[in-house]
Amino acid sequence: MSEFLLETKDLTKTFRGFTAVNKVNLKVRTGHIHALLGPNGAGKTTCFNLLTKFLEPTEGQIFFDRQEITRDGPAQIARKGIIRSFQISAIFPQMTVLENVRIALQRNTGLSFHFWRSTRQLEQLNEEAMGLLNQVDLDRYAQEQAINLPYGRKRALEIATTLAMQPKLMLLDEPTQGMGLEDVDRVTELIKKVSSGRTILMVEHNMKVVASIADQITVLNRGEMLAEGNYQEISNSPEVMQAYMGTEQQELEDTTA
Repeated sequence: MSEFLLETKDLTKTFRGFTAVNKVNLKVRTGHIHALLGPNGAGKTTCFNLLTKFLEPTEGQIFFDRQEITRDGPAQIARKGIIRSFQISAIFPQMTVLENVRIALQRNTGLSFHFWRSTRQLEQLNEEAMGLLNQVDLDRYAQEQAINLPYGRKRALEIATTLAMQPKLMLLDEPTQGMGLEDVDRVTELIKKVSSGRTILMVEHNMKVVASIADQITVLNRGEMLAEGNYQEISNSPEVMQAYMGTEQQELEDTTA
């Protein structure tokens, strides 16, 4: 495996003359947590959509584990091991927590989406599913309907289903968005826990979360790379401070105080 698991070269996306992402050169080091930061409209989610091929680049190239994937489709990207979460929790609300993880596990067994399979066949996945639930501290909720989980635990379940698909690269889009302080702390610790031996690229607005777990940070502004480095380097950048005016700038200052 190469030093950088994911690389982009001059990645660009325009919409009818508006440039949402402009010549972004991103390098995500294998085994690290890499965060994408930027004010609203900076191009972070568009960048995620380009990497997972929900959008096609206008220009530029994407490389994953030294292979070019620029023209691959979303299904091909997922099969290569690039698995993402979304800002809105994507789970099956009427199924149990265990069943949600079991469905994700089916992807690697040749039984994907065979919901009509006998319960006995699907129960063969229970032990592995429980192991994943244990990793994210949801084992005691295994038989609970997913709809009944508090919001933070729903996000934990989504992380478990992502892990079930054996990702080489996990893309987490705003994993702590809309959470209270207790849930933010829980999910932050969870990401740190599951990052062992894995590579994570995440979009996250919460500066304290980024400061506590990110190895490397890329700051986008108006679709372009504004700065890159560790948290200390980023937080001391005048360009970053200027981009993060008001509340977000104060969060940067409070975190480094």
